[in-house]
Amino acid sequence: MSIEIIDGAGDADIADWIADKLLIALDHAGAAGIAISLPGGSTPFPILADLVTRPIDWRRVSVWPGDDRIVAEDHAASNVGRIRALLEPAGANIVPLAEGREPPHFALVWLGMGGDGHVASLFPSANPRADEARKLVRLTPAPLPPEAPFDRLSLTIPALLDSDALLFVIRGADKRGLFEAAALGANDLPVARLLAARHQPVTCFT
Repeated sequence: MSIEIIDGAGDADIADWIADKLLIALDHAGAAGIAISLPGGSTPFPILADLVTRPIDWRRVSVWPGDDRIVAEDHAASNVGRIRALLEPAGANIVPLAEGREPPHFALVWLGMGGDGHVASLFPSANPRADEARKLVRLTPAPLPPEAPFDRLSLTIPALLDSDALLFVIRGADKRGLFEAAALGANDLPVARLLAARHQPVTCFT
């Protein structure tokens, strides 16, 4: 399956792309609706603020964070809290990560990537594996990011790959170079392990 890299896309362009994907998925899903997974961090939320204005039946969309800090939802570091504040008023069903809660099949998994090649909260120190038996893990990042010194819950590589499509939004030349190397199998970082095991198309906006 292809990896498509799209350069110079603005937030509205990315929102257009996501809206098209969701509308097609909803058209094929029937009454059951769809599930998607979203990242945290600063990049997604301006895009989501645009996306939420599109004519999407959010009542038929369940939204899961790909990872989250183990903090209260009203904490500034909570991914699910920020997602809920933006998408729940539009009608989306927001599903917090919780131990014992089984992730579904996702119509779309949107991922960021750290400068160390981590995806979700699967840092290199966690040695994430494509054959991991669990779909959700609790972990302590090492090193612990000083701006977010919290334990995490994260979907695993198999859970992220239980999806119809993968989306990355990656800003900066250094990260793009790292992503391209991972796509070629030139490193063994978490993003490379995910891309090596994928079966679905990948779109990366830079």
